[in-house]
Amino acid sequence: MPLTGRAALLAAIGSIPIGLWGPSWTGILAVDGSLALACACDFALAAPVRRLVLTRSGDTSARLGETADVTLTVTNPAGRPLRARLRDGWPPSSWQPGTEVEASRHRLTVPAGERRRITTRLRPTRRGDHQADRVTIRSYGPLGLFSRQGGHKVPWTVRVLPPFTSRKHLPSKLARLRELDGRTSVLTRGEGTEFDSLREYVPGDDTRSIDWRATARQSTVAVRTWRPERDRHILLVLDTGRTSAGRVGDAPRLDASMDSALLLAALASRAGDRVDLLAYDRRVRALVQGRSAGDVLPSLVNAMATLEPELVETDARGLTAMALRSAPRRSLIVLLTTLDTAPVEQGLLPVLSQLTQRHTVLLASVADPHVSQMATARGNADAVYEAAAAAQAQGERHRTAEQLRRHGVTVVDATPDDLAPALADAYLALKAAGRL
Repeated sequence: MPLTGRAALLAAIGSIPIGLWGPSWTGILAVDGSLALACACDFALAAPVRRLVLTRSGDTSARLGETADVTLTVTNPAGRPLRARLRDGWPPSSWQPGTEVEASRHRLTVPAGERRRITTRLRPTRRGDHQADRVTIRSYGPLGLFSRQGGHKVPWTVRVLPPFTSRKHLPSKLARLRELDGRTSVLTRGEGTEFDSLREYVPGDDTRSIDWRATARQSTVAVRTWRPERDRHILLVLDTGRTSAGRVGDAPRLDASMDSALLLAALASRAGDRVDLLAYDRRVRALVQGRSAGDVLPSLVNAMATLEPELVETDARGLTAMALRSAPRRSLIVLLTTLDTAPVEQGLLPVLSQLTQRHTVLLASVADPHVSQMATARGNADAVYEAAAAAQAQGERHRTAEQLRRHGVTVVDATPDDLAPALADAYLALKAAGRL
């Protein structure tokens, strides 16, 4: 039952003439007694907070960087009007820094027996599930001297999804896919591709594509056309261990890996391939399997929304065993992990042969663009030392990549902005070469 600033101001104003003209306890009691009586009446006329009925509606999901509107309906069953200030509590990451006070506080007037709606606009700065906290309401009387205060728990969850910023590259990759698939150019032959149709031979065609039986049945030379194989299985493996927590720019490496995985999943599903997801460090953090082409992207986005890097060393043997269990037939396994020397040499390399013997393996890693900038720095002693350290780090990274390539792994190492299109290009190259 807090006293308002207006009541304190009236008490101060009423004490001034008494102090100037006739200081006495009688005068003070007269002023304060009148004010106390007014406050009591004001409190009695304020609508009770506990009897209010609050419900929520609105958005349940939003992409990171976008807004989500959550509507709070306040019903006043009392016989007195509600004049109130309301605070709709959410986690601090539900708003941009510095905007929480303005976004979460509302003024509200609800006549007796009626209801009103207010909307809280969230703009989350982190992925994951954002759960509503307590709604705090301060109800004022008609004089604004005294108030009632209380809180209500009104559950609501807004799931913040990965932003999928690499979506802008999808049209160009789909155009390349259509070329491979023969929709915008002549179908070509590649090892491991599927037979599509016959057409007449033209100069420049590979003579190995001539179908001699079909040629014998007609007067012209016939050649076979081929298209990239469809219905291949692709397993996206996200390493959520400690190396994924390293920040590159303003975001952890895991976020760039997820964005790349989403672009590849969107492209592969359009190509007719089946896409699954495994997120693992020392245990399974997310597993998406058996989704249709139209449902795979929403399922992946929803599964990735709550993923966070775990500050533990990734169990490479457990990851390999789980990947083999999730891909019983020959598949393309895309490892989104690190190229740091120690985790690869001590963890991945000893078990890599288990994957490469049965599957095509593609490893994608997030490179730090700041290291490249350091490598070109000159001008003073500190800059030279930084350039030497950066060159050493780049050299170790290149040696690690070469080790993986010698084991038959296709390696993609790029900065966060370039990783997604580079990974998509590597997938298309494997598809064009008939290696899927």
